[in-house]
Amino acid sequence: MKGFITLSVPFAERWIIEMKVLLTEDDDKLRTELALFFKMHGYETEEITDYKHAVEEICSAGGQILLLDLSLPEADGKYICKEIRKHSPIPILIITSQNTEMNELLCLNYGADDFIAKPFNPQILLAHVEAVLKRSQGVLQESEEISCGDFILDISRGVAKAGDKEADLTKNESRILYCLAKNKGKIVSRDVMINDLWDSELFVDDNTLTVNITRLRAKLESIGQKGVIHTKRGQGYLLE
Repeated sequence: MKGFITLSVPFAERWIIEMKVLLTEDDDKLRTELALFFKMHGYETEEITDYKHAVEEICSAGGQILLLDLSLPEADGKYICKEIRKHSPIPILIITSQNTEMNELLCLNYGADDFIAKPFNPQILLAHVEAVLKRSQGVLQESEEISCGDFILDISRGVAKAGDKEADLTKNESRILYCLAKNKGKIVSRDVMINDLWDSELFVDDNTLTVNITRLRAKLESIGQKGVIHTKRGQGYLLE
């Protein structure tokens, strides 16, 4: 199982190391089953159950896709969808028993990316999730700015920036920082990073990775971000 999207291996195998699915579903049994199902397919999951503060919880959870039920206690799914779209580009897949054309139209107008009616086959749901991720990531790779704490990775321009300071990054450096940023606060092994770079057709070996990490650290230090990439001996690297 590899890291990010490429052209040479099946889509499901490329993403599952990095992808977190956020589950906002009030049916405890279904939510638990979905969490287990996605974990079996290599995805990380996080269950959002504080429905009153769902928008804040979702925006701060750091997921790559949201599965959102329309019928939630103490909250309206359509309102949550609309509010999230104001604050976050996270792809939204609506799952609901309110299977009407009007609800589907409203959700899409409010910013949802896809809509699937209950009851559904989990494999069909997985296919929808992967299709939405594939479409959205094509856009993200072209335009997304990713927060890395006190600085930002601008993917479209290939720069790291903090305030009015910027550092130009090579493709390898940008990809490494992207991998670390998507796993911020977590250790990313050298093998995962090398596999990700190979999947991106940015072919590196162990020595090349070390050189790129050193150069990336120097460039981040030039914009005032010293010591943000930590080496965890025998484990990998961590962005704090």
